[in-house]
Amino acid sequence: MKILVVEDDLSLSDVLKFTLRRAGYEVVTTFDGLAGLELWEMEKPDLVVLDLNLPRLDGLSVCRQIRSQAQTPIIILSVRSGDEEIVTGLELGADDYIVKPFSPTQLVARIKAVMRRVGVADVATHLQLAGLTFDRSRNEVQSDGHEAVRLAPLEAKLLEALMLHAGQVLDSDSLITAVWGSYGGDKAMLKQLVYRLRSKIDDPETAVSLIETIPGIGYSFVEPA
Repeated sequence: MKILVVEDDLSLSDVLKFTLRRAGYEVVTTFDGLAGLELWEMEKPDLVVLDLNLPRLDGLSVCRQIRSQAQTPIIILSVRSGDEEIVTGLELGADDYIVKPFSPTQLVARIKAVMRRVGVADVATHLQLAGLTFDRSRNEVQSDGHEAVRLAPLEAKLLEALMLHAGQVLDSDSLITAVWGSYGGDKAMLKQLVYRLRSKIDDPETAVSLIETIPGIGYSFVEPA
């Protein structure tokens, strides 16, 4: 599922891009209204996240033009919290209105809710992080500039668990359950599986691994510094 983010606050845009990609969405971004319309026409996103205060063309005008041509779901972001602004945005065709500041995880929840309301399956088939793209539908992983590599089913389950919780430390027992279920795996098997997965996703030219071992606890998916 592809999401277009039109936000002129570069720091917030980066946070939203990171959060949405971590949630499994494909993300394209731009920083002004006219470019937002051009990207919408070119990329044909499944949903638009749209700031109101944009250079060249304001968010309400972008919303109005998109809605005059298509029913692409739109979520408006704005510091304007008055009833009049919110009502205007919704009357122009926005599917939701989020007042800044907000939690990025709240945005993900709102996206899922909007997609349910419009009857579109919210299926994130790709996870993207640290230059790595994991296609969950094909059990394939691809690093920037390299060909896709097929993962074994257990390797795919492990990578999915780690990428969905990137930056967090997952204890060995939790990972064993995620990969093998309540029964069937142990720490020795997990260690061997991590070794095999590293051989497929790490860059052999560097000494940095995307999967960090946390002694006595478990593992974590990390982004290289």
